[in-house]
Amino acid sequence: MPPTTFQHTEVLPLGKDTTTEYRLVTADGVETVEAAGRKFLKVDPEALTTLARTAITDIQHLLRTSHLQQLRAIVDDPEASGNDRFVAMDLLRNAAISAGGVLPMCQDTGTAIVIGKRTEGVLSGGDDERALSQGIFDAYQQLNLRYSQMAPINFWEERNTGTNLPAQIELYHKDTDATDPSYEFLFMAKGGGSANKTFLYQETKAVLNPKRLARFLDEKLRSLGTAACPPYHLAIVVGGMSAEFNLKVAKLASARYLDNLPAEGSELGHAFRDRDLEQQVLEMTRQFGIGAQFGGKYFCHDVRVIRLPRHGASCPVGVAVSCSADRQAKAKITSEGVFIEQLERDPARFLPDVTEEDLSDEVVSVDLNQPMDQIRAQLAQLPVKTRLSLTGPLVVARDIAHAKIAERLDAGEEMPQYLRDHPVYYAGPAKTPDGYASGSFGPTTAGRMDSYVAQFQSAGGSLVMLAKGNRSKQVTAACKEHGGFYLGSIGGPAARLAKDCIKKVDVLEYAELGMEAVWKIEVEEFPAFIVIDDKGNDFFSETSEPVLQISFR
Repeated sequence: MPPTTFQHTEVLPLGKDTTTEYRLVTADGVETVEAAGRKFLKVDPEALTTLARTAITDIQHLLRTSHLQQLRAIVDDPEASGNDRFVAMDLLRNAAISAGGVLPMCQDTGTAIVIGKRTEGVLSGGDDERALSQGIFDAYQQLNLRYSQMAPINFWEERNTGTNLPAQIELYHKDTDATDPSYEFLFMAKGGGSANKTFLYQETKAVLNPKRLARFLDEKLRSLGTAACPPYHLAIVVGGMSAEFNLKVAKLASARYLDNLPAEGSELGHAFRDRDLEQQVLEMTRQFGIGAQFGGKYFCHDVRVIRLPRHGASCPVGVAVSCSADRQAKAKITSEGVFIEQLERDPARFLPDVTEEDLSDEVVSVDLNQPMDQIRAQLAQLPVKTRLSLTGPLVVARDIAHAKIAERLDAGEEMPQYLRDHPVYYAGPAKTPDGYASGSFGPTTAGRMDSYVAQFQSAGGSLVMLAKGNRSKQVTAACKEHGGFYLGSIGGPAARLAKDCIKKVDVLEYAELGMEAVWKIEVEEFPAFIVIDDKGNDFFSETSEPVLQISFR
């Protein structure tokens, strides 16, 4: 029988966090005051600003120790593919460079997201969102980050805000013991690649079946592809009182923020983690063959599966990932001061003593100073998944530049000669630090340029493309028809590419577009893999088909 008396439960009843280590940011701006026989925590706005500035600085350059341990485990795993190990090693090297605090780990320095929970006894002046935004503004102004937020001037026209504001800031009340007031936070930086791999599926009760759910996830998880820079921290959420609550829980779960949920549900309807199902889903992803971007078993580091209460007529299923730029940190303000999660400051200690031969299969050097016909002739002799080392000039162009060039072609103009003569790299750099040739400069999601490929290749351009992630069948067809190639760059190690591989950067056209301009860069030993060749072969085609007979236990 359902309970007939009122009983309250938190929907997300988190247990006590006993594992997160914190460091003191400052004791200034925080004091305890007493009134009406109660203790209150008074927090100056400047303390919030300092915390936000510190948090953004840390998460753009530092990772959790647990994440780095997982990368090292890939390198040490004898069952990992050579490409798995090579990607993991490159990401470890990237982390070691980024930890220096100059180059951010990813060129897409993301949307700043802040989630705060304050108890009733916190006094902060009432304009917390403004104070937190000030700290985010300061960090993006002072650091070598990229501005990504677009303000709509009208429905069709946009302008970059030039500050990376507005941020997404959500502040909530937290039920707790009134004798110990506190303010808790989660800070995140979410780039477009991983944000675009957040999906909501409106299912029915029929999916709550071991065989049906397994087949559903086998299909949907394969479709994530590699555009969001795996290995992933994958989150799957089933249920929810609304679609937006489902997706919010998925985002929090991908940040491991909900790890302390109970392991079992109850008639009251609280959420729980299904740890057994998490292991089954993780094993499923290891059978995909996608691996850490270019074949293998490490598509995911780990999986979180959370079951929520739901309306009987609705069963939302949410999927979210945190990518190789796993950028988040907890924080808290107590009577003792302002604290932030202690991230790893010495990632170099996870670097193994291995040679290039230990990490991957044979690498083929490609001289990009050759004429385009000779570059394509060399690539035509190699199978998909071949690892390349590129040296020479690349042209860099992405969304806005492609749109402008398409307008010129539509108007009857010629394809720019630079896209005929050189491979095109889809990318957009972060700010360039003093003394560097480039800021962090990793690849952009290739799929955003898919609609341009057939037109550009038929006009003699974009015959060799370099970016991250899988592409559509129309790109494979265009490459087969026009003799083109798509090369995959490792998604994630933007700092290492800037420091070790990019030697010169010049603007070719559309300087007014900032990081969206057309650039010409000189690269040295730039890593890449053949993903689509001129015969219509696509590496990802062999990993995209679901297994028909599959079931969870």
